[in-house]
Amino acid sequence: MQINLNKHVWEGWTVGDFIDDLEPLFDIVRSNASEFGCSAFETKEDVKKWCMDNQPGYKKYIPEVVNYFASKIK
Repeated sequence: MQINLNKHVWEGWTVGDFIDDLEPLFDIVRSNASEFGCSAFETKEDVKKWCMDNQPGYKKYIPEVVNYFASKIK
């Protein structure tokens, strides 16, 4: 899957900026869930909701960001 990390999304923020901002928290959420024997993200829809809730300032669906993180849960 090819993702254009330089695609402008909002007020100077690119797809790559959102991914860079969310990735540390995403990794923490995933690792803490696994410590308790569960998965923080069961479906792509779970990832979509989490991304939209945790993106800084912009709370709309960004398909490239969701696809990036959804590919990490498979």
